[in-house]
Amino acid sequence: MSKKDQLTGAKSVVNRKVDDLNPYENNARVHSDEQIDQIVESIKKFGFTAPIIIDEENMILAGHGRYTAARKMEMESVPCIALKDLTPEKKRAYIIADNRIAENAQWNKELLALELTELDIAEFDLAVLGFSDKELEKLLPGEAAIADAMPDLPEGEKSEYQQMTFTLHNSQAELVKAAMTAAKKIKPFDQTLNKNSNGNAITRVCEMYLESHGNS
Repeated sequence: MSKKDQLTGAKSVVNRKVDDLNPYENNARVHSDEQIDQIVESIKKFGFTAPIIIDEENMILAGHGRYTAARKMEMESVPCIALKDLTPEKKRAYIIADNRIAENAQWNKELLALELTELDIAEFDLAVLGFSDKELEKLLPGEAAIADAMPDLPEGEKSEYQQMTFTLHNSQAELVKAAMTAAKKIKPFDQTLNKNSNGNAITRVCEMYLESHGNS
């Protein structure tokens, strides 16, 4: 190992069978079923990007949530990094520090809201980010905030764009989403007037309905 690797603690990633891994029996970090489901969805969306940290005996030092998610997904093996030559005291300390230090970070709410808004506009599934619906409602700007961010128009002029809000039952919302998804697959949109794909999709659905049933 080079001197640089010794200083950075660089370790190689190895695959280990899930059945060969052993959770630390005194792990004080508790993972709810909801969080495990979130980790499962994250792995499905992004892949297993964070290796599980283990010792020489395959005991898990960090990554108990990912381990539980992997078992739920019935994965045969997972990427791991093995730490060697740690004393029992250092192992206990590392398990606590790995969980606690991450809690000391804070969000820049303005930048977070900006990033979430960009993902929302791109129709990215925000459910895989780990935020609850209530948290997303607080973080994403409402119509008033979006309107405030729009440039002022000269007096007497009106914006060529409108925002429309509807309240739907869950079953109705699923029906609307399915119709919009189908509309998007028919052919590419002419984005000369509007670059918002959802707006173009609902417009296409309405056009198709009117063409089939007339304007009356």
